[in-house]
Amino acid sequence: MSVGMQGRVLGFGQVYLETSKDSRGQWLDGGRTYRMRVPAGAPVKQFWSITLYDNLSRGPVITPQGGADLSSRKPELVSNADGSVDVFFGPVKPAGASNWIQTLPGKGWFAYFRFYGPTEPYFAKSWQLNDIEPLAPAGR
Repeated sequence: MSVGMQGRVLGFGQVYLETSKDSRGQWLDGGRTYRMRVPAGAPVKQFWSITLYDNLSRGPVITPQGGADLSSRKPELVSNADGSVDVFFGPVKPAGASNWIQTLPGKGWFAYFRFYGPTEPYFAKSWQLNDIEPLAPAGR
């Protein structure tokens, strides 16, 4: 493990947040649709990213879409008027959604949100990442 992975140096290395459950405390389900709003002004010197992992293999979710991640360094990432970013997760891309990561029905998943070059608001907890919220009832 390098110093950069230990996550206590301002503007250097990376820190990770992990979740396996949604805002209601339910396990993340590849058959459901979710949204996570990343607030504006993420506390990073470099960029942020979110990657989805398969519960069983512990590797990235493999889908017909390809990559199981999005990051603030991708030019196609679409921001809201206030600078926040909505990221959608689900088996089918929601109508009108720009930032979407495909999931697989019948498969559980978890996510790592990474801060590359974390800055003081991350450590001071003055910037908070929102939970992943379910958008549709189970079975839809």
